[in-house]
Amino acid sequence: MPLAQRQEPRTPTAAVPAPTARAPKKFGVAATRSAIPVEDGSLYAARTKIQPQLVRGTFRRIKWMLLAVALGVYYLVPFLRGHRGEGEPSQAVLLDLDRGRFYLFSIELWPQDVTYVMGLLILAALILFLMNAVAGRIWCGYLCPQTVWTDLFLAVERMIEGDRRERLKLDAAPWSAKKIALRSTKHAIWLLIAWWTGGAWVLYFADAPTLVGQLATFQAPPVAAAAILTLTAATYLLAGHMREQVCTYMCPWPRIQAALTDEHAYNILYRDERGEPRVSAKKTDLLRAAGQPAGDCIDCFACVTACPAGIDIRNGLQMDCIQCGLCIDACDGVMDRLGRPTGLIGYDTAANRRSRAAGQGPVSRIVRPRTILYGVLVAGVGGFMLYSLATRSFTGLSVLHDRNPQFVTLSDGAVRNGFTLRIANKRPEARAFALAVEGVPGARVEVVGGRPDALPVPADATQEFRVLVVAPPGLEPPTLPVTFRITDGADGHAAANDHFKAR
Repeated sequence: MPLAQRQEPRTPTAAVPAPTARAPKKFGVAATRSAIPVEDGSLYAARTKIQPQLVRGTFRRIKWMLLAVALGVYYLVPFLRGHRGEGEPSQAVLLDLDRGRFYLFSIELWPQDVTYVMGLLILAALILFLMNAVAGRIWCGYLCPQTVWTDLFLAVERMIEGDRRERLKLDAAPWSAKKIALRSTKHAIWLLIAWWTGGAWVLYFADAPTLVGQLATFQAPPVAAAAILTLTAATYLLAGHMREQVCTYMCPWPRIQAALTDEHAYNILYRDERGEPRVSAKKTDLLRAAGQPAGDCIDCFACVTACPAGIDIRNGLQMDCIQCGLCIDACDGVMDRLGRPTGLIGYDTAANRRSRAAGQGPVSRIVRPRTILYGVLVAGVGGFMLYSLATRSFTGLSVLHDRNPQFVTLSDGAVRNGFTLRIANKRPEARAFALAVEGVPGARVEVVGGRPDALPVPADATQEFRVLVVAPPGLEPPTLPVTFRITDGADGHAAANDHFKAR
């Protein structure tokens, strides 16, 4: 996608001074990381810590609301309860590794249901592709966990150390008792948030109230403590210290999404045809009165200081941009104070920019082959998964034929094959199944230690049975397909196929 190009101003008249190029200001932003040789001869400048300015506006409010919802869901869901039956866990969302079960409210998944997990991953990828085709990295700017926790850590930092100007002064100030107290308080709260973040994740793998009590009394299992410490360290480092570096260098999505977007995808862009050339607010009226070009951008750098990635959106679309919209709020606030129209920076498309440059009307193609394809795939995969969940069986059956020997010839000439049947009862109550064998004429069925008409399986468990199938002499052909079918007299039924060896 082409980057925004600055327009060169026409030569002004002698009566009105022309807007002059300004030297780049040092705002502690990522502009100092550009791939331009610096004074010491190295290719890249050292990273400068980014201290974003707090802004107010529509997109900032949206981010606050989504942050509250996302954190509320993450921290509170493990404590939701629900009754599943006697002996069943009451936690609404639980990944029970000991029992090999995943509980999601009324849905219970077994290890054999791993296809549903694969389906969810495919569905998530398709939804991400659709979001990217409509509005670029909107996921990164509003819903990505890295963005959510970075916003939370920044809010704590502002609450303790002040906004951008105060934090820059504190960074430059020598160490003192006040600075040590502020920094210690900030990092202590960061560690507390990171600890509870890691703890909340572990609560999805065990009964939440029980584990919280064990943690409070220092009786938690070692594996839980190790997981919490690992996740605490990761959250503290990623959200507190690495921040935009995770999005720029560690996350592969900025590089992948470039291949999935097109000129009709909405991204945050600077309207250079309106903003250039940049001049101060005081000179704008003089230049325009003299018939000279003067853009609406006053080069105040409000968009740069508000950006959590520290980029200058006026230089065009960049890989570092997470499309969070904070630069829009910052610029709109400046335009409101100057009495100028808002929207100098906003969500726009490359096709729209070209259309305006050609003097044509706006172009908007949210519905196009790319988005239709993704939408159809999302609906198809989601619909198939819902149908599969609604119609899935709570009874499972698998059959394993004896390998050695594959068959035994009895004294009367009859042929016997041995099988191992594994029956899965996915319901919270014990059930008894009746077994029938089809495909072998005249065969009789024997269950070692039991009866074919009553195979008991405990609740929410699997049970193995040793089954012998005996066929009369002279069976033809030498190999026959055989079907094992089980029923419980209600709605439980399952079947499995194998082969019967006669010789």
